[in-house]
Amino acid sequence: MVFSSTVFLFIFLPVSYLMYVLLPGVKAKNIWLIVISLLFYGFGEPVTVFLMVFSVLVNYIIARLIVSSKSHKKLWLILGIIFNLGLLGVFKYAGFFTQTLNTVLHTSIPVPHIRLPIGISFFTFQILSYVIDVYKDNSVVQKNFLNVLLYISLFPQLIAGPIVKYYDIAQQIDNRKLTVSDTAYGVRRFIIGLSKKVLIANTVGSVSDAMFALPHDDMSALTCWLGAISYTLQIYYDFSGYSDMAIGLGHMLGFSFKENFNYPYTADSVQEFWRRWHISLSSWFKEYLYIPLGGNRKGKLRTAINRIIVFFCTGLWHGANFTFVVWGLLHGLFLMLESYKIIPLEKLKFKPIRHIYTMLVVITTFVIFRADTLSQAGLFISKMFTGFNVPTASLSAFTRQLSGFFIFILILAILFSAPAASKLRTSLEKTKRGALIADHGSYAVSLVLAFLCIVTLASSTFNPFIYLQF
Repeated sequence: MVFSSTVFLFIFLPVSYLMYVLLPGVKAKNIWLIVISLLFYGFGEPVTVFLMVFSVLVNYIIARLIVSSKSHKKLWLILGIIFNLGLLGVFKYAGFFTQTLNTVLHTSIPVPHIRLPIGISFFTFQILSYVIDVYKDNSVVQKNFLNVLLYISLFPQLIAGPIVKYYDIAQQIDNRKLTVSDTAYGVRRFIIGLSKKVLIANTVGSVSDAMFALPHDDMSALTCWLGAISYTLQIYYDFSGYSDMAIGLGHMLGFSFKENFNYPYTADSVQEFWRRWHISLSSWFKEYLYIPLGGNRKGKLRTAINRIIVFFCTGLWHGANFTFVVWGLLHGLFLMLESYKIIPLEKLKFKPIRHIYTMLVVITTFVIFRADTLSQAGLFISKMFTGFNVPTASLSAFTRQLSGFFIFILILAILFSAPAASKLRTSLEKTKRGALIADHGSYAVSLVLAFLCIVTLASSTFNPFIYLQF
């Protein structure tokens, strides 16, 4: 089940939320949240619920053993890491590694075809961070199994993040309040996220899919740039929209999740892009991999190696395909070129040039991320920069996508990828009258957006969600 589905919007959310509000006390609310979260996760794939609960149980026991053990704390931590990464490896990477091994060694080992449990990368990283945090600070441990299960299964962030660390919401599990202002903010934030997904991501996504599906002979610079830009906008509005919906639902339930995106397409360096893009994943790798490896404390060579490892893992985390690995490594390469002044950004005083460079890197590497194979990515990128001979079929495919509605959405997508709306609201809130206009205006806009989303969902069958595969 996804947030942009009619089942969630018109059945699951109203029923579960009404019951949640009516239940007295935090303990009753927590048990209800566990029940509906397991139902949410098991919708369509009931077996995967048992896998997640089993993972939580094993990690709960390991965390308790870390605290109670006097001489084997590190051993239990290592076993916990092996268990979690092993679980992720079996379900997500077994087929990929076997296929790679067969190709390299010319063997014929049977390739396992294991169905990927939805959101396994997200909940595995969350529970792994919990075990590591318990090792670093025993006071973090939770003795109540249901609290740990709630932390992992909480449906707003279960299948696509943001990746929430236990210590960030530990106090909220046992002590939180529902307020009118939080609920109102949560509803508006959810509608904004839903609008990003349904109105923008789906619109540009259909064009992106059409351009990437073109035969090689029908490709040109026009179609490939249209496809690349459309996908760059799709993945941002798809994933940031989901994060907005998760944060909004969290507020409606009394939880406060950290922000996951901060206008990444306004960055003027690859380094800044990663400070703004998928913040919860970036901070996870920094805290639990980069710093333990030594960070930047052991010389330039070691720092470079550490960054390569981190970005290799970042790419591989996204999917079992070399396209994701190459995407991650290229971002790591550009980040190091900037850090070591090989790309001298500090000498480029004209910020738009820096921004154009950054977006060229982001858009081009997202082509690799989107492609099914590296060869497809190579052909697509070569056409972007050399396909100036435009065949009739290519021109026809290009113009066919340029409807008035698409162009309108494309302009909005570009505008809202910068903080124009938030700056306008901040400016209005400087006066009492302006604050009143901003507040009432946000409710009016939310109602209009909600109506448009419902109409669009009712009339369209195109509603993919990119990050479900991770």
